[in-house]
Amino acid sequence: MHIRTFVFILIFLLTQQLRSQTCCSGGIPLSNNLGLSNDGKGNLQFGLNYDFNNLNTLNAGKEKLDDDSRKRITHSALLNIGYSISDRLSVETLFTWVNQRRAINQFGNTDLQQTTGIGDAVFLLKYDFPKAIGDKGNLSLGAGSKVPLGSYNEVDRSGITYIADLQPGSGAWDFISYAAISKNFNFRPSATFSGRIIGRLTGQNKDYLDGASTYEYGDEVQIFLGVSDQFLVFNTITNPGITFKYRKAKKDIIDNNELDNTGGNWLFVIPSLGIQFSPTIRFQLKAELPLIGNVDGTQLTPTYRITSGFHFNLATKRNGLNPNIENKKVL
Repeated sequence: MHIRTFVFILIFLLTQQLRSQTCCSGGIPLSNNLGLSNDGKGNLQFGLNYDFNNLNTLNAGKEKLDDDSRKRITHSALLNIGYSISDRLSVETLFTWVNQRRAINQFGNTDLQQTTGIGDAVFLLKYDFPKAIGDKGNLSLGAGSKVPLGSYNEVDRSGITYIADLQPGSGAWDFISYAAISKNFNFRPSATFSGRIIGRLTGQNKDYLDGASTYEYGDEVQIFLGVSDQFLVFNTITNPGITFKYRKAKKDIIDNNELDNTGGNWLFVIPSLGIQFSPTIRFQLKAELPLIGNVDGTQLTPTYRITSGFHFNLATKRNGLNPNIENKKVL
């Protein structure tokens, strides 16, 4: 029964590819950083990460253009908080702070625009189904919301409101759907194979440009497939891994009309490395590199992304350093 339910939900999510939301093209990393594990009733976790996103590649469809006049960089600070209400039910939150910069070089002059502030947040409720995909396997289903905490009406020195994708926040509520699986096999018990699907149903900012327009970010689905393993290096547990990520985003909508030069399809590879400094502290480093990009129109598209930070587990005495529990976290 659990397996049939899981397959149905996966099919449903995949057919909703054109009905869920991106954040902004600058790449504030909300969906990318969801996926804390449930380590048992009463477990409290914190994750503190820094994310650097460099968009310095100009594409027209699949073609990379020889044009470096436009650059885009996003710096983000991310705070994850997870709490296990029971052995199966958990809640996860993600808070963000963001600095976005866009530079356009023309005729020897540089036009630099940037905004800084608190970004939007995510609240997610998840329920685990142990052994739903067999022994040493776990299925997690969740639903939640992106909450528009960030400002969406920042202005430049001339008092002109920045466009939507430079704002720290979106001004819109979103619905988030979440499904994740993890599986260990007898031939390599320390290795974990994982998958994750995150969809975002868009909300509309009805107060865009001080109420002169409405704005809705393009719909999005993200699919992750990965594997990680565990090794002892200099008496320290390390977790190398690799994940492939597919992202499909629909065009943004302004005043009920599709906005050109937004949306597209991307395939990324994400190598990662985790280091377990102690039973309660873990360091994580990962890079996100584009393999294929096919954008609508002409757009700046991701060149690379680096995310690093620490994960703190404040109630490990039940689980210790069980490799199956540690690796249950999706890459």
